[in-house]
Amino acid sequence: MLQNIAIGQYVPGQSFLHRADPRSKLLFIILFATLIFLANNTVTYAILIGFTLYAALLSRLSLSYILKSLKPVWILILFTVVLHIFITKGGTVYFQWGWFTVEEEGVRQAIFISLRLGLLILISSLLTLTTSPIDLTEGLERLLGPLGKIGIPVHDIALMMSIALRFIPTLMEETDKIIKAQTARGANFTSGSLVRRAKNLIPIAIPLFVSAFRRAEELALAMEARGYRGGVGRTRLNKLTFTWRDGIVAVASVILVIVIGWWRT
Repeated sequence: MLQNIAIGQYVPGQSFLHRADPRSKLLFIILFATLIFLANNTVTYAILIGFTLYAALLSRLSLSYILKSLKPVWILILFTVVLHIFITKGGTVYFQWGWFTVEEEGVRQAIFISLRLGLLILISSLLTLTTSPIDLTEGLERLLGPLGKIGIPVHDIALMMSIALRFIPTLMEETDKIIKAQTARGANFTSGSLVRRAKNLIPIAIPLFVSAFRRAEELALAMEARGYRGGVGRTRLNKLTFTWRDGIVAVASVILVIVIGWWRT
């Protein structure tokens, strides 16, 4: 199962994206997510897809490995597609069977919404795959720094978000081990009614929660033993600095905004 999920994992490398400043990557992700929801036609979505594929190329990671990040949410994407086909009406009728019709607007919205979800997950996966947890934490803290002046614990928020992303693959690996252990003891997770399958998840959920709390406690004790007291007065060995790569990211962001704004109807 761990091999089928890319979200939260970090793959060390020396690519353009790996060496870019995490702050510029975070700002670009926010901008890209905004543009995804502003896109409203075939041309704008084609531009965003092309840009995502080019970003994947810059990461020097296998495209098939990056696409694995879609596996955990393919059911949500499929449900979204079916929901829009059933509910959204308008335009040419492609298929009709009694009260059920498949119309142009429903198909259009199903494709566009599924593309939005897919692009958001892919571009977010590129962020975690090319940014170490330490750099991601520091980048978030630096970007949220102004909020600290009004009493918001910026460092703690950034640290929690980074730890949450880091523990996704760990919990997936733990789930895989529990499923294999329960299957070896005779548990069946693939047959029976929906209610029966839901009950069969209890032997997985309880050990997983116990393991998650145990890991959280061990992490807290390890941080305390190493003298962690939050971000107050904390120094850094490697400070973040903007380079020419971040300038290219900024220029690419401006170009993308202009292009999407031009082709958006």
